[in-house]
Amino acid sequence: MGNSAFDKFIEIMASFAEIKIVAALRDGFIMTTPFTIIGSLFLLIANLPIPGYNEFMAGAFGADWAAPCYAVFGGTFSVLGLICCLGVAYKYTEAEGCNAAMASFLALSTFIILMPATITIESVTGGDVIPKAWAGSNGIITGLIVAICTGMVSCYCEKNHIGIKMPPSVPSGVTRAFEALTPAFFLFTGAAIIFGLCKFVGNTTFPELLFNVIQTPLQGLSDTIVAGTIFSWLQTILFWAGIHGPNVVGGVMNPIMLANSLENQNLIEAGVDLATDPRAHILTAQVFDVFMKPGGCGATFGLLIVGLLFAKSTQMKTILRLGTAPGLFNINEPIIFGLPIVFNPYMLAPFTLAMWAAMLITYFSIATGFMSPFGAVQVPWTTPPIIAGLLLKGIPGAIVQIAILAASAAIYFPFMKAQDSAFLKEEMEGEGEGAA
Repeated sequence: MGNSAFDKFIEIMASFAEIKIVAALRDGFIMTTPFTIIGSLFLLIANLPIPGYNEFMAGAFGADWAAPCYAVFGGTFSVLGLICCLGVAYKYTEAEGCNAAMASFLALSTFIILMPATITIESVTGGDVIPKAWAGSNGIITGLIVAICTGMVSCYCEKNHIGIKMPPSVPSGVTRAFEALTPAFFLFTGAAIIFGLCKFVGNTTFPELLFNVIQTPLQGLSDTIVAGTIFSWLQTILFWAGIHGPNVVGGVMNPIMLANSLENQNLIEAGVDLATDPRAHILTAQVFDVFMKPGGCGATFGLLIVGLLFAKSTQMKTILRLGTAPGLFNINEPIIFGLPIVFNPYMLAPFTLAMWAAMLITYFSIATGFMSPFGAVQVPWTTPPIIAGLLLKGIPGAIVQIAILAASAAIYFPFMKAQDSAFLKEEMEGEGEGAA
């Protein structure tokens, strides 16, 4: 009965991963990687956790030396809602075999129509602006909804040939442009109606409404140990069952975690100390991408450590040696599929518990004030453990990652020994058969 229920769960999650919207969210967010990594690099340059660094740079280049770095931040993280909207619309429409580029442009315009048309600074109101406050983290949910709706409308019109028909002699580029008139009319008209209803009925805008009704509660729910546990267990259990858990869960989780990071960054720029402010989010993108996954999903660097030190079987030692180089850069597919961890009863418990322990250690390190919450600064997910912690949070970050490595190694040790003994027994039996 238990196995039947588990198999049903895996079947449901596999089906969930194949849903077009989920795949579009996942693949669209992957497209934001160059923007978040390069934006983080410049933000890191402006905020290196080295005592006296800022004073030295200010003395060498002037008090406003970091302005170019923050300009890059403004062109990446501060418009991430727009970037997500473009990427998700493109990936959804591309997967349907339709005009992905045009759908992205339509999504961009639709998003801008829905955004606040004015900003107020110190009682002075200005118009004809694109407010970065709603083009960035606060507008991510709006951007995702706009992207999916745009993809659906565009694909429906294109597949059903709803639009202006051009003669065969007209160049294909012109034809495709005119074909977009019909979905553009539907989308822009719908956006105008929504804008008017929000403005004249609720005295608000669509992004502000979604932020207050959906995004803020979701971010609040995501910032708990319960949410961290669910996200962690889902990723590892699915990966153990042969489904790429981080990709499945990431389609839902990444937008919220990234929004948490960007809200923390807004507090930093407002002069707030994240370590003492209750508004700061503990669970952010960095916690899930860097601190919970030393060696990769399942915190398998701990397995590498104890396996290389204590394994006796040729099979275990060989596979772990081959997996060490990629594991150092948090790539663990050679171990997951080579050991294997997938469908291996010896490895389900440690694979799940090690990453959960990493989440708990990081959570309580931040909650107790040992390490401050994360802002927008990120490092590439391939940055080796300890170095990543050092770059993100200095000495406290490195110490937390060392503690995570020690905990994951302790969790993996007895299970690795059991697996190693099984391998060793098989090898000895094979040698006995060969001698006979």
